[in-house]
Amino acid sequence: MEVKACRGCGRLFNYLGFGPAFCPECKDSQEAKYQEVKEYVWEHKGVNIATVSSECDVSENQIREWIREGRLEFAPGIANNTCEKCGKTILGGRFCDACKKAMVDSLNSVYGSKAPAKEDNDTDHNGPRMRFI
Repeated sequence: MEVKACRGCGRLFNYLGFGPAFCPECKDSQEAKYQEVKEYVWEHKGVNIATVSSECDVSENQIREWIREGRLEFAPGIANNTCEKCGKTILGGRFCDACKKAMVDSLNSVYGSKAPAKEDNDTDHNGPRMRFI
């Protein structure tokens, strides 16, 4: 563990090494805000990000980050979220389904291929070997 300053309040805390650098109190308050935004979006279908931001007192950047993380989705045409690879309009996340599939296929092709077989020197009877008398 390492000690870091919280991005929200500036207090020092033990950082576990993953996720954003927020202290437990700020992380809990941020999660409560997320739940509030999620409920508001659910109750007011078709609402835009600016309205949610003003009604729930959350920055538009934070809402867009929750969309990129895949935690929130808005109706088509509301959030104007685009795929980071091809630019296609998507409801949530960072990549469209086609780009995700292409990335998965690319990784599977790399990890799916087997390493070349090692040459077995024990079966080579013509090469230098230890001889017993």
